[in-house]
Amino acid sequence: MGVIDISALSKKSGVPASTLRFYEEKNLIRSIGRHGLKRLFDTHVLEQLEFIALGQRAGFQLEDIRQMLTGKGQYEINRDKLTEKAQEIAQHVKQLIAIQRCLEHAARCSAEKHSECPKFQRLLRVAGKAQAKGKAPGKQNKL
Repeated sequence: MGVIDISALSKKSGVPASTLRFYEEKNLIRSIGRHGLKRLFDTHVLEQLEFIALGQRAGFQLEDIRQMLTGKGQYEINRDKLTEKAQEIAQHVKQLIAIQRCLEHAARCSAEKHSECPKFQRLLRVAGKAQAKGKAPGKQNKL
Protein backbone atom coordinates (compact mmCIF):
# COMPACT_ATOMS: atom_id res chain seq x y z
CA MET A 1 0.00 0.00 0.00
CA GLY A 2 1.45 3.31 -1.09
CA VAL A 3 0.46 6.78 -0.01
CA ILE A 4 0.11 9.82 -2.24
CA ASP A 5 -0.81 13.40 -1.36
CA ILE A 6 -3.56 15.28 -3.14
CA SER A 7 -1.26 17.39 -5.33
CA ALA A 8 0.71 14.35 -6.52
CA LEU A 9 -2.55 12.44 -7.06
CA SER A 10 -3.92 15.34 -9.09
CA LYS A 11 -0.77 15.50 -11.21
CA LYS A 12 -0.57 11.75 -11.76
CA SER A 13 -4.28 11.29 -12.52
CA GLY A 14 -4.90 14.53 -14.39
CA VAL A 15 -7.90 15.18 -12.12
CA PRO A 16 -7.91 18.67 -10.55
CA ALA A 17 -7.55 18.78 -6.77
CA SER A 18 -10.93 20.52 -6.53
CA THR A 19 -12.52 17.55 -8.31
CA LEU A 20 -10.73 15.13 -5.99
CA ARG A 21 -12.17 17.01 -3.00
CA PHE A 22 -15.62 16.90 -4.62
CA TYR A 23 -15.28 13.15 -5.25
CA GLU A 24 -14.32 12.68 -1.60
CA GLU A 25 -17.33 14.73 -0.49
CA LYS A 26 -19.56 12.47 -2.66
CA ASN A 27 -17.93 9.31 -1.20
CA LEU A 28 -16.43 8.24 -4.52
CA ILE A 29 -12.92 8.24 -3.04
CA ARG A 30 -11.62 8.41 0.52
CA SER A 31 -8.56 10.07 1.97
CA ILE A 32 -6.64 8.21 4.64
CA GLY A 33 -5.39 11.22 6.57
CA ARG A 34 -3.47 14.44 6.24
CA HIS A 35 0.09 15.64 6.11
CA GLY A 36 -0.20 19.23 7.24
CA LEU A 37 -3.01 20.70 5.17
CA LYS A 38 -2.72 18.16 2.33
CA ARG A 39 -5.03 15.19 2.13
CA LEU A 40 -3.35 11.81 1.77
CA PHE A 41 -4.72 8.94 -0.30
CA ASP A 42 -3.90 5.29 -0.73
CA THR A 43 -2.50 4.72 -4.23
CA HIS A 44 -5.46 2.41 -5.03
CA VAL A 45 -7.42 5.66 -5.51
CA LEU A 46 -5.72 5.99 -8.92
CA GLU A 47 -7.58 2.90 -10.12
CA GLN A 48 -10.81 4.23 -8.64
CA LEU A 49 -10.32 7.48 -10.57
CA GLU A 50 -9.82 5.49 -13.78
CA PHE A 51 -13.03 3.60 -13.01
CA ILE A 52 -14.88 6.88 -12.38
CA ALA A 53 -13.58 8.30 -15.67
CA LEU A 54 -14.67 5.18 -17.57
CA GLY A 55 -18.09 5.29 -15.95
CA GLN A 56 -18.55 8.95 -16.83
CA ARG A 57 -17.43 8.40 -20.42
CA ALA A 58 -19.98 5.60 -20.66
CA GLY A 59 -22.67 8.02 -19.48
CA PHE A 60 -23.20 6.82 -15.93
CA GLN A 61 -24.15 9.36 -13.27
CA LEU A 62 -21.77 9.79 -10.34
CA GLU A 63 -24.31 8.21 -7.98
CA ASP A 64 -24.43 5.09 -10.17
CA ILE A 65 -20.63 4.96 -10.15
CA ARG A 66 -20.50 5.46 -6.36
CA GLN A 67 -22.82 2.50 -5.89
CA MET A 68 -20.41 0.33 -7.88
CA LEU A 69 -17.37 1.28 -5.76
CA THR A 70 -16.81 -0.87 -2.69
CA GLY A 71 -13.58 0.60 -1.33
CA LYS A 72 -9.92 -0.33 -1.64
CA GLY A 73 -10.18 0.15 -5.38
CA GLN A 74 -12.73 -2.61 -5.79
CA TYR A 75 -16.01 -2.41 -7.64
CA GLU A 76 -19.14 -4.46 -7.94
CA ILE A 77 -20.52 -3.83 -11.39
CA ASN A 78 -24.20 -4.33 -12.01
CA ARG A 79 -24.13 -6.35 -15.23
CA ASP A 80 -27.73 -5.45 -16.07
CA LYS A 81 -26.86 -1.74 -15.89
CA LEU A 82 -23.82 -2.34 -18.09
CA THR A 83 -25.90 -4.22 -20.65
CA GLU A 84 -28.52 -1.47 -20.67
CA LYS A 85 -25.88 1.25 -21.06
CA ALA A 86 -24.12 -0.70 -23.84
CA GLN A 87 -27.43 -0.97 -25.70
CA GLU A 88 -28.04 2.78 -25.29
CA ILE A 89 -24.58 3.52 -26.66
CA ALA A 90 -25.07 1.13 -29.59
CA GLN A 91 -28.36 2.86 -30.47
CA HIS A 92 -26.72 6.27 -30.21
CA VAL A 93 -23.87 5.13 -32.47
CA LYS A 94 -26.37 3.89 -35.07
CA GLN A 95 -28.14 7.23 -35.00
CA LEU A 96 -24.90 9.18 -35.33
CA ILE A 97 -23.80 7.01 -38.27
CA ALA A 98 -27.14 7.67 -39.98
CA ILE A 99 -26.70 11.42 -39.44
CA GLN A 100 -23.12 11.22 -40.73
CA ARG A 101 -24.27 9.45 -43.91
CA CYS A 102 -27.01 12.02 -44.52
CA LEU A 103 -24.56 14.89 -44.06
CA GLU A 104 -22.01 13.25 -46.35
CA HIS A 105 -24.73 12.74 -48.93
CA ALA A 106 -25.81 16.37 -48.64
CA ALA A 107 -22.20 17.47 -49.14
CA ARG A 108 -21.93 15.41 -52.35
CA CYS A 109 -25.53 15.79 -53.49
CA SER A 110 -26.03 16.75 -57.10
CA ALA A 111 -29.25 18.66 -56.33
CA GLU A 112 -28.88 22.33 -57.13
CA LYS A 113 -30.34 23.28 -53.73
CA HIS A 114 -30.44 21.27 -50.52
CA SER A 115 -34.13 22.07 -50.33
CA GLU A 116 -34.50 19.77 -53.38
CA CYS A 117 -32.54 16.89 -51.82
CA PRO A 118 -34.90 14.29 -50.25
CA LYS A 119 -32.21 12.82 -47.98
CA PHE A 120 -31.24 16.21 -46.61
CA GLN A 121 -34.90 17.09 -46.08
CA ARG A 122 -35.34 13.84 -44.16
CA LEU A 123 -32.41 14.74 -41.90
CA LEU A 124 -33.97 18.15 -41.24
CA ARG A 125 -37.33 16.59 -40.31
CA VAL A 126 -35.74 14.13 -37.91
CA ALA A 127 -33.63 16.84 -36.28
CA GLY A 128 -36.68 19.09 -35.97
CA LYS A 129 -38.73 16.33 -34.33
CA ALA A 130 -35.93 15.62 -31.87
CA GLN A 131 -35.60 19.29 -30.98
CA ALA A 132 -39.36 19.61 -30.50
CA LYS A 133 -39.19 16.70 -28.04
CA GLY A 134 -36.31 18.39 -26.22
CA LYS A 135 -33.74 15.78 -27.22
CA ALA A 136 -30.19 16.30 -28.38
CA PRO A 137 -29.68 15.91 -32.15
CA GLY A 138 -28.16 12.43 -31.83
CA LYS A 139 -30.98 11.04 -29.65
CA GLN A 140 -33.91 10.82 -32.03
CA ASN A 141 -35.58 7.50 -32.77
CA LYS A 142 -34.60 6.56 -36.32
CA LEU A 143 -33.50 8.23 -39.51
